[in-house]
Amino acid sequence: MTNPIPEALRNAKALTFDVFGTVVDHRSSVHQELVRRAKEKIASPEFSTLPGALRARLEAMTDDDWAKFGEEWRISYWEFTRSFVPGKTPWKDIDTHHYDALHELLRKRELTGVYTDDELRSLSLVWHKLKPWDDSAAGIRRLGTRFVTSTLSNGNRSLLQDLNVYGNLGFRRIISAGDFGAYKPHPNTYLGAVADLGFRPEEVAMVAAHLGDLAGARAVGLRTIYVERPREEAWSPEEERYKEARGWVDLWITESEDGLLEVAKRLGIPE
Repeated sequence: MTNPIPEALRNAKALTFDVFGTVVDHRSSVHQELVRRAKEKIASPEFSTLPGALRARLEAMTDDDWAKFGEEWRISYWEFTRSFVPGKTPWKDIDTHHYDALHELLRKRELTGVYTDDELRSLSLVWHKLKPWDDSAAGIRRLGTRFVTSTLSNGNRSLLQDLNVYGNLGFRRIISAGDFGAYKPHPNTYLGAVADLGFRPEEVAMVAAHLGDLAGARAVGLRTIYVERPREEAWSPEEERYKEARGWVDLWITESEDGLLEVAKRLGIPE
């Protein structure tokens, strides 16, 4: 017996998707690239020209160290977007933030000078080539047979376009929070996307692996679909706000289910 489509989602015409963490697995992709670049640098002819102390620090970086580096890079993105105030904070897109944050993280570890500026710019663009979760491309394409599917990410438009192509995701529309001069969870991002799509808020459902994102969407009238992903949720299950979300999220997909393919199934789209 199939589950009925949730009442709140029966009039939905479009789905907007968070991307980092919800559609793509940024942790493994970024970690693997950080490790690969370090090994390439150590094996390169120019490595011997670097100061001895700098060479020693790079060689001492372990796999776990690079995993922590990647996590701090992601946290810096979260802090940057949450602290941005439209109309007050000077505009900076996510590509620029990733480049600036990479510089800072290397500086903190006394690794400044390991990479040339061209190498740094290239490495900072790893966020344009993130591996999708196994269910993402097929799920988005299946959902796209019934709904307008669109990104709604803090990533800049070129970044999102590259991820869509790299992962063969099949989004019908590319919308960036930056199109509206703000970052999620600012209300302008959700309402701007709704207007851009040509629907009413209640006709659009936000799909995300972060309850804070969904809370922002819900506050301005969008419907909500939560897809659990490994290590993505900032709210603890013990927190009252998490427990309350169990009551207001319109569709909740657990980590043991099949992600976006399960979303399609629960919205009545046959395989």
